[in-house]
Amino acid sequence: MTRIMTSSWSLHRTLGQSMYQWPDLAGKPVLEGDGRGEIALLELPAQLALRGIGMLEICHFHFPRLDDGYINELRQALADNGIELYSVLIDAGDIAHPDPDQRQREIGWIRAWMQIAARCGARCVRVIAGDAEPVANGDWRDQEAVQISAEGLRHLAGVGRQMGLRVITENFRALGGRAGALNAILDLCEGAVGLCVDFGNFKGPDKYDELAALLPRATSVHAKADFREELQMDRTDFDRCLQLARDAAFAGPYSLIFSSPGDEWEGVAKTQEVVEAWL
Repeated sequence: MTRIMTSSWSLHRTLGQSMYQWPDLAGKPVLEGDGRGEIALLELPAQLALRGIGMLEICHFHFPRLDDGYINELRQALADNGIELYSVLIDAGDIAHPDPDQRQREIGWIRAWMQIAARCGARCVRVIAGDAEPVANGDWRDQEAVQISAEGLRHLAGVGRQMGLRVITENFRALGGRAGALNAILDLCEGAVGLCVDFGNFKGPDKYDELAALLPRATSVHAKADFREELQMDRTDFDRCLQLARDAAFAGPYSLIFSSPGDEWEGVAKTQEVVEAWL
């Protein structure tokens, strides 16, 4: 089984216009970008197959349409090229919102996107743990935001099981941005929720300690290298991150994440070359 995948985020500029449907899926989408990019999403599976990449993650805002006809075309393009849709990355929705009514509205919106992910045949769906700012004081599990986030993730994990989806979260945004808080959330989820660890989402002097605290329970990794200058990778940092994953006996898929200036395909290729050398 291949362990190499990439995300539509790594080709954000190449794909062109993005569609943001928040908070109403039935409403008119807010479009960002100048229109069609170099390739359409339906053409992406063939391009991945040419590059030896066997799985794909799609950000929710990269879907240009949500009708059955388009979803069927996407599934066919994936199948024709032997590409698995590993996950749909839901990049909005606050499951830990302090207002209970608003929190339920946002969870409802996430559930709607989970249905779309299931229609696409995705294996997983990534849900953000929440936007509340955690406070490092005492037991993380005693914090209200941590408990609310875990409750939301457990609920969505149950919904996902009925759809054939695995819910995963990520070290992303405020609540997921501290390893202690995220580990506490996952403890409270009791194995119901997977974890994507993104190398690039931790900054500062505690980066490697934070990654080391999470990687033992990672089900997937966003292999995001730091390109300090255009297409000039910080190999020292990236190799250290990959060593931490190896030390944690990580055996899941690596998603090649490129989020820097320069040619996106070239950035993905440079990342792929390094990751494959570590496998």
